[in-house]
Amino acid sequence: MKLTGRTREITVLQSALASKRPELVAVIGRRRVGKTFLVRSVYAKDIVFEITGLQKGGKKEQLQNFILALKYAGLTEDMERPDNWLDAFFELTRLIDRRQYSKKVVLFFDELPWLATRRSGFLQGFSFFWNSWASQRNVVVVICGSAASWMIKKVINDRGGLHNRITRLIQLKPFNLREMELFLYNKGVQYPHYQMLQLYMALGGIPMYLELIQSGISPIENINRLCFESSGYLRNEFQNLYAALFENHEAHTLIVRALAGKRKGLTREELLRITKLPNGGTFSTVLEELTQSGFIGQYGAYGKKKKKLIYRLEDQYSLFYLAFVEKALNNPTADFGQMAQSQAFLSWSGYCFENICLAHLPQIKQALGISGVQTNIHTFYARPDDELPGAQIDLLIERADKCTHLCEIKFSNSPYVLKKPEANKLRMRETVFRHHTGYRFHLFTTLITTFGIVDNNQSRALVDQSIDMEALFRDVPRQ
Repeated sequence: MKLTGRTREITVLQSALASKRPELVAVIGRRRVGKTFLVRSVYAKDIVFEITGLQKGGKKEQLQNFILALKYAGLTEDMERPDNWLDAFFELTRLIDRRQYSKKVVLFFDELPWLATRRSGFLQGFSFFWNSWASQRNVVVVICGSAASWMIKKVINDRGGLHNRITRLIQLKPFNLREMELFLYNKGVQYPHYQMLQLYMALGGIPMYLELIQSGISPIENINRLCFESSGYLRNEFQNLYAALFENHEAHTLIVRALAGKRKGLTREELLRITKLPNGGTFSTVLEELTQSGFIGQYGAYGKKKKKLIYRLEDQYSLFYLAFVEKALNNPTADFGQMAQSQAFLSWSGYCFENICLAHLPQIKQALGISGVQTNIHTFYARPDDELPGAQIDLLIERADKCTHLCEIKFSNSPYVLKKPEANKLRMRETVFRHHTGYRFHLFTTLITTFGIVDNNQSRALVDQSIDMEALFRDVPRQ
């Protein structure tokens, strides 16, 4: 499989190899996003030691795994399993020193959180290994982990032996729409952008999921094959996804399920009420872990304090699974081709399209001609007040030049027709926004649609800018 995109990440890894100093590189990102493939692709000729942690393995199993990795790397003498990680890392340093490499080499520790089992002493051993040996050698040490929040807390922000030791950090994101298009093109799969969008709604930009797409059949058929057929690879992925990343993952899935059912997102207080989880540090940790791992996003509500952050479920596969796949698990005749024609699917697609737009803000800003303008992103929600109706705005782009875009996101399978009732609703939404916030500057009414808008009296009188889905497929450097 050819490495697609990841230009910035490749540059970071190549720079670490070319530098004149030892490097400790951390690569984090959600499960299946391509961390291991990225490292192996860039450092294919440079890795001299590699180990992957064993999921749910104990200290003894992890240490035995380490010895096997040493033998694969060139250890020839018989060696019993060490009792502790200090001895294990000492054997690694002896092996590398004996081989006397003439160039900079790479040592790769994959799924570090699985290696560092509770009370095993792994992190102490690893920090001693870096501080006493690796930091004085011509090496790149790469550490990877899907549990992003664990990596950030235990390694990147460590206050002990690894404090400020990370020299480069890569936070690997799912593919955007343009990267997905290139990835599938390299596989010989070409779809129109609307059908690419449908595929993205169900699977997101997860390279491992996209690798399963077959050419010669439609996106709907591919989704049906992967998610609804009894042998589909992604049929039971949800059950494994969170369990593989988080200890006591039940709280994580409760929050994910709660967010999947609320289109406007939920505040912390609303999440506590719905999930019935206890308020406290553990709940905060779960929210942080889901956020850092890329499953949920948090957005500031305009004019509200930080505690009023709105949380949204952003993992496309989880959204799709909970909306359609889970409900069909006990139905052997379930067919996604029929579901995709339903009004329920069209309504759900509207919510997913909003999420996709939020994930492609650089593309939206470029289409609006404001790439170079500093912006803040907000949501807005107001209940009826002073005889005014309530209003919800899923995307507010506040500009540093005292202008704000009130974005209305509409998903449809044809050009969108702005009719008079909807136009009046948009005008009232601006009135409600000014009433509740006291905003005194210019507001742009901006529509983001799939196929653009029909030119009529309503659109000419109201809409300042219109963006269609083609803008989301632009090749824009990641921020």
